[in-house]
Amino acid sequence: MSQTVSVQESIVPKPRHSRLFRSALQQENLKEQKSDLWTPLVNQGWKPCIDSTSTFSSLPKSSGYIQVFLDGGLNQQRMGICDAVAVAKILNATLVIPYLEVNPVWKDTSSFEDIFDVDHFMNVLEDDVSIVRELPDEYTWSTREYYASAIRSTRVKNAPLHASANWYLEYVSPVLESYGIAAISPFSHRLAFNNIPVDIQRLRCKVNFEALTFVPHVINLGDMLINRLRYVSEITSPHDNGVGMKYLKQVVDMKGVKAVGKFVVLHLRFDKDMAAHSACDFGGGKAEKKALAKYRKAIWQGRVMNSRFTDEELRNQGRCPLTPEEIGLLLTALGFDNSTRLYLASHKVYGGEARISALRKLFPQIEDKKSLASAAERAKIRGKASLSAAVDYYVSMHSDIFVSASPGNMHNAMVGHRTYLNLKTIRPNMALLGQLFMNKSMNWLEFQAAVVEGQRNRLGKIKIRKERQSIYTYPVPDCVCQQA
Repeated sequence: MSQTVSVQESIVPKPRHSRLFRSALQQENLKEQKSDLWTPLVNQGWKPCIDSTSTFSSLPKSSGYIQVFLDGGLNQQRMGICDAVAVAKILNATLVIPYLEVNPVWKDTSSFEDIFDVDHFMNVLEDDVSIVRELPDEYTWSTREYYASAIRSTRVKNAPLHASANWYLEYVSPVLESYGIAAISPFSHRLAFNNIPVDIQRLRCKVNFEALTFVPHVINLGDMLINRLRYVSEITSPHDNGVGMKYLKQVVDMKGVKAVGKFVVLHLRFDKDMAAHSACDFGGGKAEKKALAKYRKAIWQGRVMNSRFTDEELRNQGRCPLTPEEIGLLLTALGFDNSTRLYLASHKVYGGEARISALRKLFPQIEDKKSLASAAERAKIRGKASLSAAVDYYVSMHSDIFVSASPGNMHNAMVGHRTYLNLKTIRPNMALLGQLFMNKSMNWLEFQAAVVEGQRNRLGKIKIRKERQSIYTYPVPDCVCQQA
């Protein structure tokens, strides 16, 4: 199966929007970049607000220990950590530093301590909830292996998706009372977003936006990448065994002041799993369709809702991820040009360099971790998908603009975090773009006008969270207060 898919990935896909693409290249040559694209967002009347309204001077007596086992990638686990702290608070329990499962796709064995600064995490939350690094000796039997080998009375495995606070009080508190410990697994998306006390909501925000910081070596590498994105000079590095990595150093202007450049972080989210699960047509012909369908059946046994719909139906509904070519056309229509510096925050792109080539023609100044840092500088994150994602997250949070090619955990986490800090983020109008890209008679000026109008309120304008929407994607109004 994998051999068939890899063969299809090596095929150079034909441009799907060749007319628009040719026009976009001409626009690039005009270098008429819109200056207001880089203008920071104006104050929208909100400020971070995570202080507790509780008047208690100390934590109540602990009811026992809470363990959680978190699956998924970095950003899904991040949300699970926030929920775990909230559940511990609801139950007056002591939280054990969460256990991160090994993801079957990324196969990363990194622990919480490998990714996040544990001391900072515990210090920030010390007045809110009791947290321990590990269980005391009397409970050391409570391990992942212990719960995998048999049914255990201390394991809570029936927590419903988006369970209420009352559910935990009704079903988990008795376990704590009886055994002094409760292990909740699975624990992804296991706490509701509605009808939760204000203090618990603010605590989730505090964990996400204040308590979770990355370990120093991730931050150091991130700062190095950011510096090399902002201060640009074309110099060949002696590193990487003569590969000729572009090394970027600070540029000094005529007055002796360091010239600061701006950059966009682009999260492509166009890997093989995403392409197959979407069930969309990406221009690779019958061979690609057949290979993706085979992969989809092998991985998900046909349980993919999107496969019931045609490509046209999926695109009309905005359910197809944007290809590198399409995201390039979107950015060009918005006014970015071939001098724009793009940082790719993505795992392996489906189709490899062949698939990225159209984007690279429009935006030749594309960078990523490998182009900006030597192998030696990247040594501590090599083969560690979660640490690599952590670096991308850090760089994304320090970019002038962030844009994601399709919704997902990284997109959701970044939209929420940047909203909290009032930073500019482009949220593509997926349904509109799907319809525009299907219209083969539209010329460039019509396409550009439709894109600009469709994205008018999707460049960082705050959206108030609706019922059942995630607090981590839409932190307003739960995590903020209105300014006087």
